[in-house]
Amino acid sequence: MARYFTLQQAERLLPEVERLLRDALFHKAEAQKAQQEFDDFTSRIRMSGGAMVDHSKLTGMKSRRNTSMTALKEALDKIDDLGAQVKDLDIGLIDFLSRYQQREVCLCWKLGESGIGFWHSVEDGFRGRKPIDSHFRDGHRGDVTH
Repeated sequence: MARYFTLQQAERLLPEVERLLRDALFHKAEAQKAQQEFDDFTSRIRMSGGAMVDHSKLTGMKSRRNTSMTALKEALDKIDDLGAQVKDLDIGLIDFLSRYQQREVCLCWKLGESGIGFWHSVEDGFRGRKPIDSHFRDGHRGDVTH
């Protein structure tokens, strides 16, 4: 069942969501770095005919990559558990489901923004972002579903 947020509820969650999002971005970068080192190392092994493989180094790289991937998944799962939706991890785009004018909409926040200042219909997505103005605030009912 979908969880709907008022603007105030979503704003209260932002510090925790931002912390988890930054954790996820860090772990994603670490996993990518470890994967690149692993790929470079295995390429050198293949080019040398497989002679003198340092298995402990290879195991360490795989372990570092796997640890980072696990931490990334945990951070994303925690964001999901809070009810927020990661729409684009690379740019830090987060949506919170809400209700406005008897329809489902998203309160939209992007890493680096000071607060939730935009909303969009579920269909329009990020490209359809509109500013949260007084008209939206007056008609916004957040978690009310009727």
